[in-house]
Amino acid sequence: MLTITPPPGQRRGQAGLRRSLTTLLAAMAAAAALAGPVAAQSGDSAPETVQSTTTIPRAVELGDVEHGRELWEFECAACHEMGPGAGDGIGPQLNRVFGRRAAAVADFPYSDSIRRMGRDGLYWTFRTLDAYIENPYALVSGTRMSYAGLDDEGDRADLLAFMRLYSDQPGDIPEAEPTARRVEVELPPEVLEIRGDREWGEFLASECTTCHQRDGAAAGIPSITYWPEDRFVVAMHAYREGLRPHQVMQNIARRLTDEDIAALATYFATIDD
Repeated sequence: MLTITPPPGQRRGQAGLRRSLTTLLAAMAAAAALAGPVAAQSGDSAPETVQSTTTIPRAVELGDVEHGRELWEFECAACHEMGPGAGDGIGPQLNRVFGRRAAAVADFPYSDSIRRMGRDGLYWTFRTLDAYIENPYALVSGTRMSYAGLDDEGDRADLLAFMRLYSDQPGDIPEAEPTARRVEVELPPEVLEIRGDREWGEFLASECTTCHQRDGAAAGIPSITYWPEDRFVVAMHAYREGLRPHQVMQNIARRLTDEDIAALATYFATIDD
């Protein structure tokens, strides 16, 4: 073995250098152990995933995996595939969906709406998947996913617990940020029952129609003309809560009161009346 002896002037710092290298190698080993092995799934071309820079939260059980497996077969399997050999069908394959940017599976013919949401920064986390499964149109208004939604919160948690198995192994990194369960803010029923003032909505709409066309044209910006009122209200509250990604829309929604949102919903639902 070749041994290199440093010149006398460099020997003093050699022990410190060894200690620094030892500390660095130990930190790298600890980080690798924390990350754990991630099971590769065939049928997945490794779409872009979110890199969290926040503190890793405490692990929380998502739900009953076995019940989620049953729900998957009944609710999802007709259109989506997961597991070894999964491919795209009516819907995209969902291997490693947690932490993935929306509309990131290569060559899948997504709707313009969900592509736009992906460009705006929508990533699939427990929170956003839970909202999408509950009501797809509340999160992505122009989605082509023909699914009425899953109302029961416990059922959604169970379904997501099963889907989690095909993203990262829960035994390895159960506390990974994209699947840590967060408390979802629910829209009170009385908010949906507010009767909008159409004239006030028409006045407020002048800000909206600087981008959204009154005639329903959607040249790069989604149409909101003739939206059902409840869908409009839910969408605006999703922006207000930061669930829908778009900084301009989030800022606008946070300036509006519940009554303002209801008034706009009434106006755009009946714009030609």
